[in-house]
Amino acid sequence: MFEAQFQTFEDAEGGVALTARLAAFREELLRRQLTGFVIPRADSQQNEYVPPSDERLAWLTGFTGSAGLAIALTTEAAVFVDGRYTLQAAKQVDTTAWAVESLIEPPPESWLASHLKRGDRLGFDPWLHTSAAADRLTRACEKAGAELVAVDSNPVDAVWADRPAPPLGPVKIHPAQFAGEVESDKLTRIRAEIARLKIDALVLSDSHAVAWTFNIRGADVAHTPLPLSYALVPEDGRPTIFIDHRKLSNSVRDHLEKNATVEEPDALMPQLAELARGKAVIGLDAATAADALTRLVAAEGGKPVRLTDPVALLKAVKNPSEIAGTKAAHKRDGAALARFLAWIDSEALSGSLTEIDAVEALETFRRDTGALKDVSFPTISGTGPNGAIVHYRVTRKSNRRIAPGDLLLIDSGAQYEDGTTDVTRTIAIGEPTAEMRDRFTRVLRGHIAISRAAFPDGTTGAQIDVLARQFLWQAGIDFEHGTGHGVGSYLSVHEGPARISKLGTTPLKRGMILSNEPGYYKADAFGIRIENLELVVEKIIEGAEKPMNGFEALTLAPIDRRLINANRISKQELAWINAYHARVREEIGPLLDEATRMWLYAATEPLVPQD
Repeated sequence: MFEAQFQTFEDAEGGVALTARLAAFREELLRRQLTGFVIPRADSQQNEYVPPSDERLAWLTGFTGSAGLAIALTTEAAVFVDGRYTLQAAKQVDTTAWAVESLIEPPPESWLASHLKRGDRLGFDPWLHTSAAADRLTRACEKAGAELVAVDSNPVDAVWADRPAPPLGPVKIHPAQFAGEVESDKLTRIRAEIARLKIDALVLSDSHAVAWTFNIRGADVAHTPLPLSYALVPEDGRPTIFIDHRKLSNSVRDHLEKNATVEEPDALMPQLAELARGKAVIGLDAATAADALTRLVAAEGGKPVRLTDPVALLKAVKNPSEIAGTKAAHKRDGAALARFLAWIDSEALSGSLTEIDAVEALETFRRDTGALKDVSFPTISGTGPNGAIVHYRVTRKSNRRIAPGDLLLIDSGAQYEDGTTDVTRTIAIGEPTAEMRDRFTRVLRGHIAISRAAFPDGTTGAQIDVLARQFLWQAGIDFEHGTGHGVGSYLSVHEGPARISKLGTTPLKRGMILSNEPGYYKADAFGIRIENLELVVEKIIEGAEKPMNGFEALTLAPIDRRLINANRISKQELAWINAYHARVREEIGPLLDEATRMWLYAATEPLVPQD
C-alpha cells in the first residue's frame, strides 16, 4: 500500500569489513611520504548533504553521520563525532582500528597535538577544509613540531577504486512566481553589498547562493534541489557562473547568459588567479570557501578577505512571493500530515506497524499531493528508546515495532516547488504515562513561549533560546540541540545565518523562516519533540516605543492533546493551543476527505482543564 521513493532503510557497510581500506590507505600515505591525513565529512563547498563521490569519510571508516572527521596516522586512527553520533559511530566503525573521539570538546586538534611527533608530515586536502579549519590544523602541527602538507590530489581517491562519478543533475529554472525577484535585481543588491564591504569581487562558493542569485535549482545532492556550482561577482562588470555544461539545457543556458557568462568549473581558478594578479581584493565566504581558494588568491598577489557571504542574509529574508509559496506548501503539507496522523491513530494500537511503515506511509501521503519533489531530509521515525536518539535514522536492522504505551516521534519534511517544510510531532500510542505527559507539557510550554514571543529589531536567536528551555530547566532537565534553524525556499531545510540557539548571533529579521523545536529525550525510554516552522513578522503592541517582531506559525498540524496536562499550563498557553487548533481545523479541514476531516475535528477540539 505504501512505499518510499526518496529514502532507503539499508544498513551502511561498516565495521571490520572496511578495515582493509585503512591498510591500503596507509600504504598510499607511505608512498606520498605522509605520516597522517585528515578526512573530513565534506565536499568542496561544505554542503550538509554531499554527493556519493564525496562520501570519503563513510567509505573509509563506515561512519555515515552528517558531521564528522577522521584522522589516520601511521599506527593510530580516530573518528571524531559530536554528541548526536557517539552511539552510531561506535556501532558503524571498527573500534579495534578507529578510536571514537569528541568533535567538539576537546576538538580533534587537541588529539593531534598529543599524537603527532616532531618531524611528522600531516596531509590535508585544501579543497575540503575552510581556511579557518586549515589554520587550526596548522597550529596543532606547530605545537607538535610537525608539518601540515596541502596535497594536490586526495589519497582517499587513489585507493577508492569504485568511487562514483561526480553528479550531473539537470538544472532547472526556478519560476518567477515562486522566486519573486529577477536575477538582475538580486545582482544589484549583491553589488551594493560588495561596495559596502570594500572588495573588488565576491566568490559565491555556496551553491545555495548561486541557485538563489540566478533563480536555478538542480539535483546534485540528496533532498536539496541544489546545482553544484560557483560564481564570481565583480563590483563592476559581468558575473561568471562555473558549472558543468552537461547539466544545462539550451533554455537554461539562455536564462543564465542573460545575466552572466557561463564557464566550466575548471575555469574558476584561472579567472581567480587573473583577478589576483591585478592586486584585487577578493571576498571569500568564511563558512564555505575552500582553503584552496584563499591560497590561490594570496599566491597570485591578491588580497583574500574572509567574510560572511552577504547573499546568505539576503536569501534568508523571504520576499512576498516566497512567503505566499511557503504558506501554500504548508497548507498542502498539513493535509498530508492530517491523513498520516489519522492513519496512525487508526492502525498503530494493533501493534502491527513499524517505524519503517510510518516513514513509507507519510511519504506516500505527501506524494499523493501530486506536488512532492523530494523529502527535505530522511524522515526520523523513532518509537520507544529509538525516539530518544535525536538524529535517529531507521534501518532494516534497527526497525522497531510501534507498540501500545510507546511514544512515536516523527520528524519529517518535504520539498515542494513553492516551499520547503519541516515538522515534528510526538504521538501517544495508547495511554501515556504521567511522566510522558509532564515532559511533553514542559516541551509544549517552551514551544508556545517561542511562538508567542515579542522582541525588538536587532534581537538574536541566542537571546530568545532560553524561552524554549525554561520549563525543562525548572525540572532539572534540558535538550542538547538548538531550538531552531533557518529554512530555505525550495532550497536547504537547514539554512543560515539565523538560528534560535545559544550560538545564534544573527539578528532575526521579518521574512525569515525558522524552526521552533524544543524537545526532551530520556535515554533508552522515549523522545519528545514539537516542531513548527515560524515566519518572523511585525508584532503590533499598543504603546510600543520601538518596532517589535514576533512569529507566525506556518506549520498546520494537530498537537497530540492526549499528551497535554491542561492543569499545568496557563490561561494564555491554553488560549494559544485552542486558537492554533482552530486555525488548523479551518485551513486544513476543507482539503480533507470526510473521514479524515472528522478525525481532525476531534483531534483539534478545544482543550479544557480537568477538575
